Amino acid sequence: MQPDLTRLNARYEGDAEGALRVALSGALGKIAMVSSFGADSAVLLHLVSQIDRDTPVLFIDTLMLFQETLDYQRDLAEHLGLTDLRVITPGKDALGATDPFNRLHLADQDACCDLRKTRPLEQALKGFDGWITGRKRFQGGARQGIDMFEYDADFHHLKINPLASWNGKDLAAYMDAHALPRHPLVAKGYPSIGCAPCTSPVKAGEDPRAGRWRGSDKDECGIHVVDGRVIRRQAS
Repeated sequence: MQPDLTRLNARYEGDAEGALRVALSGALGKIAMVSSFGADSAVLLHLVSQIDRDTPVLFIDTLMLFQETLDYQRDLAEHLGLTDLRVITPGKDALGATDPFNRLHLADQDACCDLRKTRPLEQALKGFDGWITGRKRFQGGARQGIDMFEYDADFHHLKINPLASWNGKDLAAYMDAHALPRHPLVAKGYPSIGCAPCTSPVKAGEDPRAGRWRGSDKDECGIHVVDGRVIRRQAS
C-alpha cells in the first residue's frame, strides 16, 4: 500500500534526520540511497551513516567520471564506515552496441546519460521500494518544487529527498561541524560534479550548476520530475 505522502511531508518538512529515520526504519519498505559522491554528497551520506551504516548505497560509475570522484568515493565510504556500497556500471553489451568509442556524449548527451546512468539505476533499484536522493530545492530547475517524499506510479518507487529544504550555507555548516572531507574538485571551481566530459569549472557569480552540460539546455542527468512524475528523457 502506498504511504500517505501528504502526512509524511507535513510531519517531516525541514527535519532531514526524522525523514531518514522513518525511511530507514522499514516502515516504508526496502530503501536504498543513491549517491554521486559529488560536491556535497558527504552531508547526506554522513546523516545516513549515523542512522544505519548497513544502508545499501548505490554509486553509479558511468565509466566517464573524474578520477578524483572515484578516489573520493572510496575514501569517503571508508571514512564513514559504509558497509553496503554497491558500484553500478553500464552493461558491457549495451555500451558496445550503442557507444563503443565513448563518443556518444558528443552527439547526444541525453542518450549518453540514459545509457550510462538511467538504465543502470533502474536495474539497480529492482528489489527496492524506494530510494534516498540528495536533491535540494535551491538547486533550481525541476528541483524547485520537490517534496521530501514523492512517489512515481510508473516505476512504483518512493523517492525521499531529506535535504529538500537545505541551502548552500546549511550544507557548508554541516560539513564544517562534522569535519567532513571535501571533494577535491570543489577547491578547483567545481561546485557541481558529474561526468568529466560534460562538467566544467564555474566562474564567480555563476549558478553552481552552470558547469553541468555547459552550452546546452540540459539540466538533469536523465531522471526528471515532470508534473510530479519521474520520467526518463528519451533521445530525439
